[in-house]
Amino acid sequence: MKSRVAVISIILEDVSSVEKLNSILSKYRERIIGRMGLPYREKNVNIICVAVDAPEDEINSMTGQIGRLNGVSAKTNYSNVMSELDG
Repeated sequence: MKSRVAVISIILEDVSSVEKLNSILSKYRERIIGRMGLPYREKNVNIICVAVDAPEDEINSMTGQIGRLNGVSAKTNYSNVMSELDG
């Protein structure tokens, strides 16, 4: 199966969605390379970038689940780096 490297950019405006967001990210933890969160307190938003290495359908599924949360938006940027998935 082919794997792609991508970055999911998440804007969190409704803190009541944090628990559900973390649950989704935990579900895909084996695919996550790294995660960076920046609280922008002056605007009451949190900016989160998640780097992943996963099959494209899993990345799309994760992004879709995140984007359906209340007060959360998510967009994915794919690299051209593709490889065979280990295991």
